[in-house]
Amino acid sequence: MQVFKFKKFEIDQSNCAMRINTDGVLLGAIAHHQNPTSILDIGTGTGVIALMLAQKYVFAKVIGIEIEGGAAQTSKRNAENSQFSDRVNVIHQDILSFNSEAKFDLIVSNPPFFTNDLKNPEPKKGLARHTSNDFIEALIKKSTELLSDDGSFWLVLPPDQFIAYNSTFEKNGLYKASVIHLKSFEGKPAFRQIIEFSKHKQSTIENDFILYDAPSVHSNAYKLCLKDYFIAF
Repeated sequence: MQVFKFKKFEIDQSNCAMRINTDGVLLGAIAHHQNPTSILDIGTGTGVIALMLAQKYVFAKVIGIEIEGGAAQTSKRNAENSQFSDRVNVIHQDILSFNSEAKFDLIVSNPPFFTNDLKNPEPKKGLARHTSNDFIEALIKKSTELLSDDGSFWLVLPPDQFIAYNSTFEKNGLYKASVIHLKSFEGKPAFRQIIEFSKHKQSTIENDFILYDAPSVHSNAYKLCLKDYFIAF
């Protein structure tokens, strides 16, 4: 077993091509909604984001959707072994075929984003890391359908892909509420962006998030963001 221990739960990463990573844990820590009762994690992988959100919102029901069978089994087991087992459910299914009469107040996704790049020869990693333009557009449309009128949709994308799909979000009725530029060091370009979307047009709030003060030295902002989850902080 390859277990990552958090303060209030543990994540077994066995059979998961995409392991716990910076993008995911920051999305889980940063994504928020005023008072969500229903949360959807698209492409839950190990289940780490779903469990972080279950810890953050103690009255919310959380569903994690995962298309890859091995990862779905592992994330389901992680949820069942946690103290949040009564509120977290993992479903092995393609999000594009998932339907729900009830809408979600908070939807998060750390999607595959190496669009049209050379595919990974390892099938599980290829499924987790690569996608097509059609899939991203379908994901945006599906998320809009599943989002409640006052809900928030959060996801992580590289800056160039965020620009490429900007018109697709607006075409589907999703508008930028906030953009967080993830940067390794002060003065460096952003390597990822965490974006919040809403169904309501509004002014966009933009901020930088610096991960390191020096090589291998996490910033105070990073420590503060993850202090409720990481044992080290």
